[in-house]
Amino acid sequence: MSFFRTIKEDIQAVKERDPAAQGSVIIFLTYPGLHARWMHIPEHWLWTHGWRRLARVISQTTRFFTGVEIHPGAQIGRRFFIDHAMGVIIGETTVIGDDCTLYQGVTLGGTGHETGKRHPTLGDNVLVGVGACVLGNVYVGSGSKVGGGAVVVDDVPENSTVVGIPGRVVRRDGKRVADEAAHERSHKEFLPDPEREIETVQNAYIRDLVREVQCLRRVVEERGIEVPCTPAEDRAAKDARAK
Repeated sequence: MSFFRTIKEDIQAVKERDPAAQGSVIIFLTYPGLHARWMHIPEHWLWTHGWRRLARVISQTTRFFTGVEIHPGAQIGRRFFIDHAMGVIIGETTVIGDDCTLYQGVTLGGTGHETGKRHPTLGDNVLVGVGACVLGNVYVGSGSKVGGGAVVVDDVPENSTVVGIPGRVVRRDGKRVADEAAHERSHKEFLPDPEREIETVQNAYIRDLVREVQCLRRVVEERGIEVPCTPAEDRAAKDARAK
């Protein structure tokens, strides 16, 4: 595919995915994610043809101007879009399919414990949310979505939604995952209730105080000292006489 056709496709992809997109000229001039993606094309060509040092130098220059770091060795499909494009990192052995979208702060990186293929593979039409990390040689299936802030370290099935740290599948093929529904039923968050806690403490204090008064009264009565009725006992006696 020619470079100019790639530019045209990418601009059209932005129009379809970004509701704030304006005309083609504005998109061409003001979207650093596209600039990083377009610069990656010659960088990748240089990398695969043995000009690796030059490819790295150019890629770091691209990073300086766009805020996006794409290793020249990464393989990127068609109509790739990085929205807002700041702080995105794409590792050397990453493979990205067609029609994928990344948001700012996304990392497609390694775990530091692998060699060879050590970065993620994204299928087609994958969306990775703000600040999410996909780490290691994992596969994210086509049509899947990674929620913002998620950390994915395991393979993701196709047409799934992943959230959390570590990432877990909560939806698949548009339906809630049974394990996640069970998890929600069994997992309840109990936030502190100050009023209930105060009431519990007061009730416990009153019970202890009543027991102490009763013990003291028994001791006094055993010594032959008459103890006047308490207001509560007096009311109970009046109620008994009224009946």
